[in-house]
Amino acid sequence: MGLSRWEYVYGINPAFEVLRGGRRRIYQAFLNEAAQDNPRLKKLARFIETKQVPIEWVSKQRLFELSESKDHQGAVLKTDLYPYVPAAELYDRDRLLLLDNTEDPHNTGAIIRCADVFGYHAILAPLKGVPDVYPSVVKVSAGATEHLDIAREGSANEHMKRARETGHVVVALDMAGTIELDALATVLPARHLLVIGGEAKAVSQFILNEADHIVRIPQFGKINSLNASVAAGIAMYALAKAGRPAS
Repeated sequence: MGLSRWEYVYGINPAFEVLRGGRRRIYQAFLNEAAQDNPRLKKLARFIETKQVPIEWVSKQRLFELSESKDHQGAVLKTDLYPYVPAAELYDRDRLLLLDNTEDPHNTGAIIRCADVFGYHAILAPLKGVPDVYPSVVKVSAGATEHLDIAREGSANEHMKRARETGHVVVALDMAGTIELDALATVLPARHLLVIGGEAKAVSQFILNEADHIVRIPQFGKINSLNASVAAGIAMYALAKAGRPAS
């Protein structure tokens, strides 16, 4: 049996962003027939019609069967698979984000959502240790995946080496880091690679050994760690102005 050539993206915000992004072919839209008066669903239906995508009003059960999730919010799109880009096309960008061991799809989606907000619009992902951009990841990202360039190939180590060859300063986020975010942000150039690890597994030891900076988030509470996506968001917010003139 061959691999499927399409998937079912679900959720109202993801549906809007797939339509706005225009990166995928959309074969059909399935909307909740019992919620045709819902304002957000009505707005989505009108937008779908402008894209000349066929709409089928179906039961909640049918939406669940298609999406395999109760979080479909009454909207499912049948689309092409997620359109990755070649990593070689991303290394000329100044701000790169590298995911390393972010195994949890929820955290990965949340990190991608933060990346869109804070300007890390080129994301490198290895083939192992990071989930594919499945519909569940698209959902958690609120559709941010559709506006970012994401490469999924090779290994995290290979991405780090290639980024260094193209002039990027390598910054790894780790709770045992030797420099705090605020201090690094004042000296970090715009051309850098930020490496984010997961919760079960942090940034790999090889990358920690090779990084130009290992940065930490100062903490003042009783627990000893942050959720991976929260930590990633804090780091991206703090470093987003690196290399930019002060306003």
